[in-house]
Parts: sequence; structure tokens; C-alpha cells
Amino acid sequence: MMNDWAGLPATYGDVLRRAMESLFRTFENFSEGTFIVDADARVVWINKRYAARFGFSDPQQAIGRDCEAVIPNSLMREVVHTGKPILLDIMETDREPLVVTRLPLKDDAGATVGAVGFALFDELKALTPLFSHYSRVQEELIATRQSLAQARRARYTFGSFVGTSAACLEVKRQARRAAQLESPVLLLGETGTGKELLAHAIHGGSARANQPLVTVNVAAIPDTLLEVEFFGAAPGAYTGVDRKGRVGKFELANGGTLFLDEIGDMPLPLQGKLLRVLQDKEFEPLGSNRIVRADVRIIAATSADLPALVAAGRFRADLFYRLNVLTIHAPPLRERASDIEALAYAMLEDLSTQTRVGSHFELQDDALRLLCSYGWPGNVRELRNTLERAVMLSDSERIDARTLTPFMGSAQLGGQRSNEPDAVSRAHAPTQPQAPGGEAGAPAPASWSDAMAAFEKHFLSDALRANGGRVIDTANQIGMGRATLYKKIAAYGIEV
Repeated sequence: MMNDWAGLPATYGDVLRRAMESLFRTFENFSEGTFIVDADARVVWINKRYAARFGFSDPQQAIGRDCEAVIPNSLMREVVHTGKPILLDIMETDREPLVVTRLPLKDDAGATVGAVGFALFDELKALTPLFSHYSRVQEELIATRQSLAQARRARYTFGSFVGTSAACLEVKRQARRAAQLESPVLLLGETGTGKELLAHAIHGGSARANQPLVTVNVAAIPDTLLEVEFFGAAPGAYTGVDRKGRVGKFELANGGTLFLDEIGDMPLPLQGKLLRVLQDKEFEPLGSNRIVRADVRIIAATSADLPALVAAGRFRADLFYRLNVLTIHAPPLRERASDIEALAYAMLEDLSTQTRVGSHFELQDDALRLLCSYGWPGNVRELRNTLERAVMLSDSERIDARTLTPFMGSAQLGGQRSNEPDAVSRAHAPTQPQAPGGEAGAPAPASWSDAMAAFEKHFLSDALRANGGRVIDTANQIGMGRATLYKKIAAYGIEV
């Protein structure tokens, strides 16, 4: 069907030419300035308004000059060299900034022969809401990144490992030495002895201190999710709520330190994959063909007997030898009783700022004797728990033995409430489970909660004994989560 438009141009080429001329005139009229350069980024043409803005009363004075000599912050040379446009940019000037558009000019063969730029001065105010939103989003993104980076920095230093006993000083000496090296570190010791604190201090004292410190509690994560937790997953690699993919802890820790807490609970199949990453320093996220480099320093910790696990075939010998390079044994609190007073006062100072601001707690002599004579099966963690309960429930700032006794092994005391340190020590001597009626002459539980706690302790002790002290097997047998079982072991002071 033929068009009957009046004045239809003879050729479509003429329409294209007129459109280009019209478009150029429109931009030239409505923009603050128009600027054209040749293939060497030298000025070919500049309109009068733009030339005057940069100090040229006559536009001809700018012709032939390098673009930067006319407009100091010009990026026209980049457009000419790359042949790619810069469609929207903000160019700073000695006055207000300009919104600019830069386009390459090409010949019929596609070669770049120059570039044209338009300074859209009048449009800057119209774009102010967009710029304000962009700036606000940028500020929020920077704040979020800073907060996340802070959360992945070391929270403790070597000074946080309080004590001056020979055992304490030796541990800090070894940890400081480890901080200067890049080899893997293996932290061994009972639960609550400060292994996580040492890991933070080692990272904070190392050359990687400004890089992330990422922690994975192996015992607290289901076996089926550990691989994704470590190595991440590509989008759609697994079904579930999150199908956008996931970045693994190894990738998050790149350049920094990965702290593997309770590594003795790691499943055997994952142990092999971890060993491969430690050797090759690279991995593939689940469901992906992408190779990710892993420049990560490993610090591992466990309260388990790793050599025994290796002998039982539950921990890979090659992984054990790969991790067992720099080994540090965190001593139990009973082996550094001389540190208890300093530890207790450091904890009281911290607790007073958290729970009872303005308070100043003091330990009486009988309270110190009680603390120093107790066995502390839960170590430093149990000491803090005891002091925290005393601070929260005490009416006085002067803490004596009578105040502390109800919080020290109450389940094992079986109703005794003695201020004598020996009574508390005896409370943690091995006991045999009793029949529901109890033996003749046995002290009756002080309350229902005490009776239930005593039963639970005996039940868990028997279950652990039946499984040779293996926490994973015990948790599976009784239907309890590993993390929960570890907490109860610490709370009841059960020997594993």
C-alpha cells in the first residue's frame, strides 16, 4: 500500500541525513555545550557557549588543541581510543558539575574517526532526585560493608587471654609465634578453655589481620549442609528456599583466616574435600564449573582426642597430619588456678558494664578460696556463667562463698549447701546412677529441677560411656543435637 504523505522525500537516505542534522541541532540548542574531536582527540569544533565556559572568548582559539587542554576533565580521548560511548556521566568543573554524553563517530568501514560530546547542563537539576537516591544507596552499601567487615574481624587479642601462670604464658608465647607464620594451627583442649579466643588473637596478630576472619562451627551444622556451607553453591544447584546460589565460607574468607571449630565432628567425606582444598588451594562450588581460588589460612580447634579418632578410623590421618603443624594445647582452668582471681575480676568488670552499670563487685576471701579449689569441668566458660548468675541474682556487690555456692555444680551437690571448698570439690567426684528410690541415707534432691538435672546428668554420662565417649554417636543414639549435647556436657561437667 502506497503512502500519500505530502512532501515525501525522494529517498530514505535523505530522511536519515535530515534526522541526523535535526538531532544534532536539537542537542546543540538545548545543551550547555557541544564538543567534537578528531581521531587524535584534537578539537574540531566547539560551540560558543561551551568555549566561553572554559575561558575561550573565540571558539576558534580552541580548534586544533588536545581535548584535555580545552576541557581539563574530558574523557573524549577514551571514547576515541575504545570506540565505545559514555552515555551518561558527571563531569566536575570549576563551577557546578555537568551531566555529559559522549558518542564515538565512525566512518562507513566502522573505524572511529572522532567523537562528539554534549554537556546537558540544564538537565542536572532534573536529575537531582536520582542522584540523591544513588548517593543514599551508596552510603548504605558502604555502611553495610563496613559493618560486615567489622563483624569478620578479630574480637579478641592476646591480652584477652587473661593470666600470668606458667601454662598461660606458654600458650600465649606459642600463639604469638603462630601469628607470625602461615602454616595451619591446631588448637586442642577441653571445652571452655578459650580456643576460639586464641584463634581470634592469632588472626588479629597476623599479616592477615585486615582480611576476613570467618568461623564455622562444624558441630552446629547438619552434615547435609556442611559442603554448601564450606564451598557454596551455584544458582539452582539444590532445592530449597534459597535458589539464588550461595557463597561458601572459603570464598568469604579469601585472603584471610577460616576458623574451623569442633573439627573432630567433621564427616569423613567432607574431610577428603577439605584436604583437597588445603593442598590445591582451589575448589568448585556445588553444581558449578567455576574454579575459585582459596588463599585461606586454616585454624582448627577441637575438644576431641584426634589421634584416637584417627586410630578408630573416624578422622583421616592425612588431614590430621596436614592440620597438625602448629599445635597449641589450651590448658584447663584447674591447671592454672593461680589465674582464677585475675580472670574472675576481668569477667566481673565486663559483666558489670553489661548487666549492672555502675556497680563494682568484689570477691570476699572465702569466695576466692572457693573459686580456686573448685575443679571447673566447664573451665573458663563455666566460671563466667557462675559469676554472671551471681551478679544478676545477688543483692550485694560483695560476693562471698555463700553467694556462689548455689551456682557451682548445683545439680551434683544433691541438696548440700556448704561453704566449704572441699564440699564443692567432692560434688564432682564420679557418682554411680541410683535407682529411682535412691540408696538408704542418700541426700534427697532439694527440688524437682535438681532431681531432673541429676537424672539428666546420669543419663548422658551412661550414654557417653556406652559409646566410648564419642559425642556424635551418643547424640545420634539418644536423638539429641550435637551442639545441645556439647552444651549439656559443659554445664554438667561430664568427663568425655
